[in-house]
Amino acid sequence: MRVLLVEDEPDLGTAIKWALKQEKYVVDWAQDGTEAWEYLQNYSTQYTVAIFDWLLPGILGIDLCKRLRQQQNTLPVLILTAKDRLQDKIAGLDAGADDYLIKPFEMEELMARLRSLQRRSPVWQTQQLQIGSILLNHTDRTVYQQQSDGNLVPIVLTNKEFQLLEYFMRHPQQIVTKDQLLARIWEMDAEVSSNVVAAQMRLLRRKLAETSCPDLIETLPSMGYRINLKYAN
Repeated sequence: MRVLLVEDEPDLGTAIKWALKQEKYVVDWAQDGTEAWEYLQNYSTQYTVAIFDWLLPGILGIDLCKRLRQQQNTLPVLILTAKDRLQDKIAGLDAGADDYLIKPFEMEELMARLRSLQRRSPVWQTQQLQIGSILLNHTDRTVYQQQSDGNLVPIVLTNKEFQLLEYFMRHPQQIVTKDQLLARIWEMDAEVSSNVVAAQMRLLRRKLAETSCPDLIETLPSMGYRINLKYAN
């Protein structure tokens, strides 16, 4: 899941990004509205949800909402602001925001509101995915192997391993290239080596090899990766 965070306060932005990454989100952080609009113009279909501060340099968060809705873009948007008057809340919601959170706030409430926004999206309504004996629970970010007797054995994954596995499980018939994975699973400003995808795939496969689906993800030479079709059907 990818989040566009638009916040110009460095300390708050750093804290939110850290909290989001602990919840296994991929986070692109823009610090002004103009930069955020460039992200949205080029990558809007990659985001699950957006978080806009109201008062931003360049383009206000509320105006980013208006521009999105004028383009018929339904990306869920949460507005952050210190504006707590009823008229301000109404203005934010009428501009196209889906939710409105007053500063200061607790990170737990921010995460709960993001989960609520995701549940409203048809793309993300499936909270539990299963392929073969592997179960992935999107809500609590857990992965299990279901044994023949029905018992669930946890598979401990890092954030990046979880994000990779979830992406493959949501696209079981799709051949996914290295460049697609870099675009979907790594932040836009991340400095990554040329073999980072292959390295992360090796680590993920090493953990899956201990399950009853050791060949869950297959490599297609010169093409990319895909869920093994014997599990995908």
